[in-house]
Amino acid sequence: MTDDIACTAPEAWDAPLLLGQLLLAPLATRPGQTIAYADLRRHDYREFVARVGRLARALAALGVKPGDTVAVMDWDSHRYLECFFAVPMMGAVLHSINVRLAPEQIRYCIDHADDAIILAHTDFHPLLAEIAPALERPRPVVRLEDDADAPSTLECVGEYEALLAGAGADFAFAEFDENTRATSFYTTGTTGNPKGVWYTHRKLVLHTLALMADLGTARLNGGFHRDDVYMPMTPMFHVHAWGVPYAATCMGVKQVYPGRYEPARLLRLIRDEGVTFSHCVPTILAMLLDDPASHDVDLSRLKVIVGGAAMPQALARRALERGIDVTTGYGMSETGPVLTVAHLDRDMLAGDDREIALRCRTGRPLPLVDLRVVDEDMTARPADGASEGEVVVRAPWLTPGYLADAGASAALWSGGMLHTGDLGRLDAQGFLQVSDRLKDVIKSGGEWVSSLLLEDLVSRHPEVAEAAVIGIADARWGERPLALVVRREGAQALDAAALRAHLQTFVDDGVISPWAVPERIEFVDAIARTSVGKIDKKRLRALHG
Repeated sequence: MTDDIACTAPEAWDAPLLLGQLLLAPLATRPGQTIAYADLRRHDYREFVARVGRLARALAALGVKPGDTVAVMDWDSHRYLECFFAVPMMGAVLHSINVRLAPEQIRYCIDHADDAIILAHTDFHPLLAEIAPALERPRPVVRLEDDADAPSTLECVGEYEALLAGAGADFAFAEFDENTRATSFYTTGTTGNPKGVWYTHRKLVLHTLALMADLGTARLNGGFHRDDVYMPMTPMFHVHAWGVPYAATCMGVKQVYPGRYEPARLLRLIRDEGVTFSHCVPTILAMLLDDPASHDVDLSRLKVIVGGAAMPQALARRALERGIDVTTGYGMSETGPVLTVAHLDRDMLAGDDREIALRCRTGRPLPLVDLRVVDEDMTARPADGASEGEVVVRAPWLTPGYLADAGASAALWSGGMLHTGDLGRLDAQGFLQVSDRLKDVIKSGGEWVSSLLLEDLVSRHPEVAEAAVIGIADARWGERPLALVVRREGAQALDAAALRAHLQTFVDDGVISPWAVPERIEFVDAIARTSVGKIDKKRLRALHG
């Protein structure tokens, strides 16, 4: 007998990890499950898979071939989900365009991605018509519509449903290298043009499996299982809607796509479709809770993962009081995105302030995530809940870099770890707490002041609707914090003195130092936000600095 007894059969399948494999289980086990687009369309997984084949055939007939980039401009819809699969499965690259970017940024993204064709909802045709003269070359456009009578000034090569109706469902999807690029999208930074992030089939499949493992093994909070009803409240152009549509499809759950994010529509779908699982930025959650119609909807079965920005404890408390199982998640465009979710142990579910604080922590790492907090020399800081440093990470699904930007890619991966640009700390139970963005932390008189912590504390005042804190130049101290505050409706008497008295209670409790209390507190009607709902601190500094 030889020492090496392992044998490989000549015909054994050396399986590449391709997105099409995510369709095997639901088609076999839950083919009759529903996929709904608001109140406009319903079909089951059998028809969904057939439509994926029809879309691939239609795109191929329009000249799309492996390696080409197909751009999509749409609201969250069944069409978008079909593009999530059909485009990468045919060996092409899906470019999900952030429709909330400025027209010039969208023009840049289309040209930089070298889009071959654009699938665009009629709502975005005026924007495309505006930027068309500035594009490096014309792009054919496929019309997406919810209203056949919707006007358009664009000449289109076809209408989505008509193209699918005229195409067969038997597209021959081939196997290919799992490291083939599957998707790309653009993330905006503090300076310069948007950067193109990209993912391979292998990376997306691994992120899907890790997300399913993490959410599927969470028994106490933030879990996601086959009997849930899923509806995204994070745009599908934003990091694949955090990758959850891929997981939901692989699990074969009922899926509901809401179209535009209008509070009344979202609440109606939660009620009528029995939605039990979603995810969003804090702004969307607050928008739902603030809408008067929310009091007529039972939210007690709803589980929501909140990410994209720090979740204020006051918002978490409001959600829990309505029966919503609210949990924080963390990631970024470059990380696929999910890195951590704040799943709790049984002894943490005490129903007190400590539980709320833990639910608002940045979370615990997913399987396969190597997450560290390091100093400037990349030396790991102690996991003692107090030692701060930059959050760096490795996982099998992180983006390898930026499209056509070697310098930014090298900086992103300096030292062999992906640099998040976040300042944070780890504790002995594996919880990460992000303190601030490194570029947003306020350096005042030699002391670091966390803008995120101050925002959370200000937001705990019952008459505050939302708050943002930025650092402004100070001749003596370098920087000082400025708090921008939106009052709740009917709270016009709230003034700066009352907020300083509120913050003083946290000084007395040792939560913050007296030095962190802002001298300047300004009341505003609204706080500027980015295209994905985060506080736009770059713009706020320009306006108020």
